[in-house]
Amino acid sequence: MSLRINDVAPDFTAATTQGAIRFHEWIGDQWAILFSHPKDFTPVCTTELGYMAKIEPEFTRRNAKLIGLSVDPVDRHERWAHDIEETQGHRPRYPMIGDADLKVAKLYNMLPAEEVASDGRTAATNATVRSVFVIGPDKKIKLMLTYPMTTGRNFDEILRVLDSMQLTAAHRVATPVNWKKGDDVIIAPSVSDEEARQLFPGGFKTLKPYLRTTKQPG
Repeated sequence: MSLRINDVAPDFTAATTQGAIRFHEWIGDQWAILFSHPKDFTPVCTTELGYMAKIEPEFTRRNAKLIGLSVDPVDRHERWAHDIEETQGHRPRYPMIGDADLKVAKLYNMLPAEEVASDGRTAATNATVRSVFVIGPDKKIKLMLTYPMTTGRNFDEILRVLDSMQLTAAHRVATPVNWKKGDDVIIAPSVSDEEARQLFPGGFKTLKPYLRTTKQPG
């Protein structure tokens, strides 16, 4: 069955570069970003893991944890980390899942169920294993993205979306197109004008009855 937004993220146990984990237990009461890769020692993914290592403190500030996944075993991840640090200037400190049997990739619908892992598999064989899942403290999936293997992912966008999701979880607002932290937000349609005056004492602007904007709360 395909995964959807607000489904409970499938739980699993796995070997990682920081030891064995049970996923839900590892998440705890934080947000989690699970991002996957088709194979170790591949060029686009090398740049991605290096950039995520660079901006990991930004996720930490947002009470979010990073965890990578590759279909190669953990010992190869350790060797790959040296290349990442050498070429990108930052070494991954977050755990990397070894998914050589494709158990997690299949669980999260990253590959067709009939795919079988083997040492002869290439990045092209595993092309669809280039996904990002943002999972909330309630263990539910909040966002899913899948990229083609030739296009590097925009992880600044994941930070932007995380800011939006955390803001909208705490306040009765939504964020408009291209919103960035500090920009005006949209008041949820479920909020009446009377409620809006109480919730947003700084006032709001009515463009249409269904489109009201206000300063970012908090």
